[in-house]
Parts: sequence; C-alpha cells; structure tokens
Amino acid sequence: MIVIKIGGSIVDGLHASTIQDIHGVLSSDKLVIVHGGGKEVTRIAGKLGKEQRFVVSPGGIRSRYTDRETIEIFTMVMAGKINKEIVSMLIKHGIRAVGLSGIDASMITAERKKRLVVIDERGRKVAIDGGYTGKISNVDTSLLNTLIESGYTPVIAPIAIGDEYEMLNVDGDRAAAYVAGALKADRALFMTDVNGLMMDGRLVEHITLDEAKRMLPKIGHGMEKKVLACTEALSMGVREAIIASGKVENPINSALRHLNCTVISHGK
Repeated sequence: MIVIKIGGSIVDGLHASTIQDIHGVLSSDKLVIVHGGGKEVTRIAGKLGKEQRFVVSPGGIRSRYTDRETIEIFTMVMAGKINKEIVSMLIKHGIRAVGLSGIDASMITAERKKRLVVIDERGRKVAIDGGYTGKISNVDTSLLNTLIESGYTPVIAPIAIGDEYEMLNVDGDRAAAYVAGALKADRALFMTDVNGLMMDGRLVEHITLDEAKRMLPKIGHGMEKKVLACTEALSMGVREAIIASGKVENPINSALRHLNCTVISHGK
C-alpha cells in the first residue's frame, strides 16, 4: 500500500509521465491519493473578495487562518473544484478514481482548535481564536478499504469533520500521514515542486526518523510541514516516507527507487 500526497495543481504541474507511473503502481500495489490545493483556495478566495490570512506558530509552522467564511471557500474549492478535476483526469486515463473528503463516512475526524498560539508582527507569542482549524484525532479506514478492495483509487480532500459535525481545515500533508498510518501503508510519498529537503545548499538524501525530528526546528517555511508529516507517518508505523519532485520524468517510480529525493526511514 502506498499513500501519495500531491499538490492541488496536479493537472498542470506534474510531469506527463505521472499517469504512466500511477498505472505502474496499480499493477502491483494499492494506492490512495491525498491532495492539497492551498494556492487555488487563496486565488478563488481573492476573486470572492475574501483576503486570506496566514499565521506562524512558535515552532515555525505556517498555516492558513480559517474563519467561517474561509472554511466555506476551502470546502468548495478542495472537495469540489480540485478534487473533481483530479478524479476526472485520472478517469480519462483509465484509472477508476473516486473523489472523497475526510467528511465522507466520518473518514477523518478532528478536534477543533479552540485557541491558536501564534507569533505576531513583533515576534511575540499571542493567543487567538482557533477558527475552523482541526487537529486530526482519528482516521476510519472502513470506506477506504471497501473501495480499495473493489479496485478503486480513492482521492481524498483534506477536510475533516469535528465533534460538533462542523467542517474543519486540516493540513494536507498531515492528513496524508494519518491516512497512511491508519491504512498501515508501506510508504508515504509527498510530491512537491523541489527534489526534497535542502540543508546548507544540498539535498538531504537519507535521514532517520530521529534525525528528522532533531532537524525540524531548523527547516524553513513550506518544507517543515512535509518533514513533520513524514515523522508522524513513521511514528504511526509506516515503513518509509519520501519527499520528491513531481516535475521530473516518472516522478513516482523515481522516488520509490530513491533517485534524487529525500528518504526518511526508521534506520539507515
């Protein structure tokens, strides 16, 4: 079992050979796709006149501040536009894809964050209302397993359902990690627009889980969430997590062969 996290721009951004790669994976393994799409959410929100706000945690994690209007736009774009574009593209190429969000069948449940501690413009820690952001508490794989065993490829939008049945924004990378952990996947693959984790100007090709945890505070905005998600996936029993570029030829096959990417595992 392989869980792949892709950006929301898959239709335009990934290499043309990606579809061939997906067929290759499905010929010998099972596959679940989790997608993002934050840039498209920001673009559509702008068209609707809703300016997006981003906050940074004391640990350096940058995230979208999700108020009531934003979660409505987020759900519309993620579970609607982006999810169905990806599903239709896969179906066009003969892949039996099914689009879902974490809300369907209560697949991804999350606890709504009541307060967020963030760093303000002056570098001080301040507490703000948590809005509609969630911390994932559980992934129910019943529906996923039913679909997978029936030969379908699930495509999941990272929206969770809260304790009061509200829609919650959860990070796509971390959603992929939790899905991979719950499915007991062998590998979690995080596709991005760079080859992997860069430190001191060079690509980090292979590190252990413990090394990745120690490096987290030194990693800049953007990549830190992917490395954090990798550590979470491994901590939940996934054998190997990979960060790789989706813009190279045969990106999935290359990543699974550990070519020009970052591999995080339990030991070297």
